[in-house]
Amino acid sequence: MAFEGMRVLALESRRAEEIAELIRKQGGEPFVAPSMREVPVTQNQEAFRFAEQLFEGRFDMMILLTGVGTRQLQRLLATRYEATALAEALRKIAVVARGPKPAAAMREMGLAPSIIAPEPHTWREVLAITEGRTERRIAVQEYGRPNPELTEGLEARGAAVTTVRVYQWDLPEDTAPLRAAARQLAAGEFQVALFTSALQVSHLMRVAEEMGIGGRVLEKLREILIASIGPTTSEALEEFGLQPGLEPSHPKMGFLVREAGERAQSWRAQR
Repeated sequence: MAFEGMRVLALESRRAEEIAELIRKQGGEPFVAPSMREVPVTQNQEAFRFAEQLFEGRFDMMILLTGVGTRQLQRLLATRYEATALAEALRKIAVVARGPKPAAAMREMGLAPSIIAPEPHTWREVLAITEGRTERRIAVQEYGRPNPELTEGLEARGAAVTTVRVYQWDLPEDTAPLRAAARQLAAGEFQVALFTSALQVSHLMRVAEEMGIGGRVLEKLREILIASIGPTTSEALEEFGLQPGLEPSHPKMGFLVREAGERAQSWRAQR
């Protein structure tokens, strides 16, 4: 059997039972921790309040931290405003991209960033490259987790910083399984982790950081086989410094589980 008894973590919500059965058929021991629940778009009032301020000209600069979050912000605002409203507003201010991925998302909207932070594309590079800029009313797009170091660094220069967290999904009402997954990850009890959406890693780390074990969870994730359903999910993983060991030949759950099982054998042999 492909996994040969390995413990396999999955964070699927809607199809939790299905992925557990697929893992069992491949010889794995599944631990499925639902990580998401859909919330109505209208509940993301934080994003809409930000949009009103942006459209009223209350910002001089916006910092885009992730490509995933930039695209989701554009889609979210398009449910209430013109599809081009965000792009038109951003053309009027300085826009900083924290690396090539948010820059690519901007290009999809017909925009070019004013500044792109250099490698390794962390908050430190963002602070360094904006040193000496005169803009003081700054919006920061967050996705998955806050970045207090960046916010505090900007505020230390006298900037007024507004953060906007982008989401259409939130944590499940019962987070006990997700917390159990974080504890077991920190303890090194999994050999494989399967991610089927970009937000799963953000929600896992949100809970882990609340528990005070975020660093340990990331450390252990780097030691196991991570399988990502596709490029968007891989990008979200990379935002946390995690490199997927594989993307399946087709972005479907069955291919993901089967090909992760096949890869698990060679991965274990290399450990």
